[in-house]
Amino acid sequence: MSKAGQKALIIGAGPAGLTAAFELLERSQVQPIVLEKSDEFGGISRTVRYKGNRMDIGGHRFFSKSDRVMDWWKRVMPVDGEAHSITYQGKTREVSGSGPIDSAKEDRVMLVRNRKSRIYFLRQFFEYPIQLTGDTLRALGAARTFKIGISYIAAMIQQLTPEESLEDFLINRFGRELYLTFFKSYTEKVWGVPCDQISAEWGAQRIKGLSITKAITHFLKKAFAGKPSQDIAQKGTETSLIEKFLYPKYGPGQLWEYVAEDVAQRGAVVRKGLNVTKVYTEGWQVLAIDAVDESGAVQRIEADYFFSTMPMKELVRALDCPVPANVREVSEGLIYRDFITVGVLLNKLKVLEQTETGSKLLRDNWIYIQEPDVQVGRMQIFNNWSPYLLEDPDKVWLGLEYFCYETDDIWKLSDADMIELATKEMEKIGMIDRAEVLDACVIRVPKTYPAYFGAYERFDELKDWISQFENLFLVGRNGMHKYNNQDHSMLTAMTAVDNIVAGRKDKANLWEVNTEMEYHESKDGK
Repeated sequence: MSKAGQKALIIGAGPAGLTAAFELLERSQVQPIVLEKSDEFGGISRTVRYKGNRMDIGGHRFFSKSDRVMDWWKRVMPVDGEAHSITYQGKTREVSGSGPIDSAKEDRVMLVRNRKSRIYFLRQFFEYPIQLTGDTLRALGAARTFKIGISYIAAMIQQLTPEESLEDFLINRFGRELYLTFFKSYTEKVWGVPCDQISAEWGAQRIKGLSITKAITHFLKKAFAGKPSQDIAQKGTETSLIEKFLYPKYGPGQLWEYVAEDVAQRGAVVRKGLNVTKVYTEGWQVLAIDAVDESGAVQRIEADYFFSTMPMKELVRALDCPVPANVREVSEGLIYRDFITVGVLLNKLKVLEQTETGSKLLRDNWIYIQEPDVQVGRMQIFNNWSPYLLEDPDKVWLGLEYFCYETDDIWKLSDADMIELATKEMEKIGMIDRAEVLDACVIRVPKTYPAYFGAYERFDELKDWISQFENLFLVGRNGMHKYNNQDHSMLTAMTAVDNIVAGRKDKANLWEVNTEMEYHESKDGK
């Protein structure tokens, strides 16, 4: 059980790290010390600024099936006009401070946004998830629709068992033909390997609640429900089918920058530009870490508890104790997928939404580019996340997303060449006219996606060994090498603090986050 005067060293100031700091201050007498390697807060949930415009790396919907997370978000950043105070475990306190972005309290709010995402394939739009509407059937054509129906029935009659790969997982739920049409090429574009080489566990964590039956049921409910529901909770809806979500006015980084400021005001030590390079241990206890600042100076910091969100491969390399050969082999064999976003500012898109009142900007938050003749995988339209992400809301601000490895040629392209590639590809598929491009920038994000192949099939050897360190808590996406969404990452931090407060040493409940079947995530969850 935590005691007054104790300290917790937290590696990383992303959602998991900052949630851990916040929870420790709210629920214990342990002082958090947060060390961030970069000069920004929020990890991949940060907001990147470029010439007055803001970019959301990957797109972050603030929606969760967890009431605990939803309540947490709304306590820290009220929904559009609510009083700005925090109530936690029966205690309410007003939150002070102007915030790092905006001077007015009313700017620190969550907007309620409409969710829309589609697939762009065969130079046409398809609803995501696929809906059996007349438009969909016409776009697919009679022959392809017939084959999809037959293969779906066949999959329902004879399931592939056991599900050894992601390919098996998807075919069991959608049929082979639909898998080949809408899942295979995009998934392989994201991961860079065939679906039959990816663990089925990826599907179990990302799209376990989605099926043709549930998509049809949701479509029928919408068709007969009349006016759309305004309930942000959407308790009976799969995550990939939700219609509304919360979103910070100035992007996800606004919330995390504010949390960093808040915990620092309340006694946490929060420092940027410090890279943890050494972890000192004695038996199954972590004693201290070495952190190197930008000048190369090394600082040793001792603590009673340690939270790590750094990639597991880097953490194992930093340990000063002997690591069993099999554990090190698994750690070194972990693979990460990297990510490039090209921000493109335009006067207008070439493809527009046809409405009763005329042509307008597409309403999608993001569009999956399924076309096999281009490398771009997804397109965000930042206008539809929040108009406040744009300096001039009359312009169009896009995020064009590429998935790769740091060793790939595309990662090594100059910014100018990367912008040229993105512009050329978007023009090729008919989305933009080059003449309408006003400006562009490139953001590279390493180790964005922990992969479920490589040494992952032996992951339990690493997990079981490292879980023996009694005061070390692995949390977050890279900290656990687990493809968690933002809310899952937060839940791992909350659970770790629960364990400290309760004096619990067993960490099984940490690894159970995002494995419960009632918690549904999807292809478009970030």
